[in-house]
Amino acid sequence: MNKLYKTLIYDREVSLSVLDTKELVNAAIKVHNLNDVSARMLGGLLTACAYMAGCLKSEKGAVSITVKSGDGSATASVSGDINGHIRGYIDGAENGLKGGTMTVIKEDGLFRPFVGTSELKCEDISENLMQYFHISEQVATAVAIGVSVENGECLAAGGVVMQLLPGTSEENMDRAENAMQDFVDICKVLKECGADGIMQKYFSSVTEEKAIYLTFPEYKCNCSRKKIEGVIKSLGKKEAMDIVAERGKVEVHCHYCNTDYAFGEEDIEELF
Repeated sequence: MNKLYKTLIYDREVSLSVLDTKELVNAAIKVHNLNDVSARMLGGLLTACAYMAGCLKSEKGAVSITVKSGDGSATASVSGDINGHIRGYIDGAENGLKGGTMTVIKEDGLFRPFVGTSELKCEDISENLMQYFHISEQVATAVAIGVSVENGECLAAGGVVMQLLPGTSEENMDRAENAMQDFVDICKVLKECGADGIMQKYFSSVTEEKAIYLTFPEYKCNCSRKKIEGVIKSLGKKEAMDIVAERGKVEVHCHYCNTDYAFGEEDIEELF
C-alpha cells in the first residue's frame, strides 16, 4: 500500500515526509506498459508529486510537474491533488533525458497558481527537486527519492524529504543533515524497511505519535466520460458534427490513464 507520513521533528523545526510509492509506480507501469528506464523516471516524478500533493492546504489544491528534454524529444508530466490522486505519463524518454527543464505549477485554490521552473541538473529526481526548491521556492530541502525497477516490476519506490522551517537552529540543521546520510541508498532502505520501518527505525525517538499525519496516495486519473462530454459541448454542435463527418467520430485521448473516449453522430446528437 502506498503511504505518505508527514510530521515535524527536531523541536518542530524540520518538516519530515516519508513515502512508500511502490504500488503507485507499478500501477503506472501497467497503465502505460513502461520499460524499466521510463518506469524509473516517471516513478521518481510520481513520488515527488505525491510529496508535493501531500503539502497542499486547500480543498481545491493541485500540483503538476512537467519535465522536458533540452532537444524537445522527451516529455514527462505528473499531476496530483489534495486527495492524493496521482497520475502521469512519459513520452520519448526510453533512453533518459539529456538536459532540459522542470516546471512546477501549484494551485492552492486561493490566488494565481504558483509557477516555478529550473534547469535539470542531471537525471536524478532528488538532485533536480532540491535544486527546484532552492531556486524557485528558496526553501532548504533535502531529498532522497529512489525507484528500483527490474523486468517491468517496481521492487521499491519512495523517499525521505526534509525541509527546514524558518528559524531552524544550526544544531537542528546539523541533525537533519546527519540523518539524511542514512538514506544515500534509499532503494536499499525501502526494500529493507518500507515507510513504516523507516519511521520506526530512524525517527521513533524524535516524533510524537499523535502528531504524525498518514495518507495513502494512489494512481487515479480524474478524467471521465462526463468530463469529456463537457469538453465536446464547448466545441459547439457544428464543429463536433464537422469532426464526425470528416473522421467518423470525435476521439479524445487521456494521456494520464491511457484511455480513449469516442463519440459518434448519435452521441453528439444526444449531447446537444
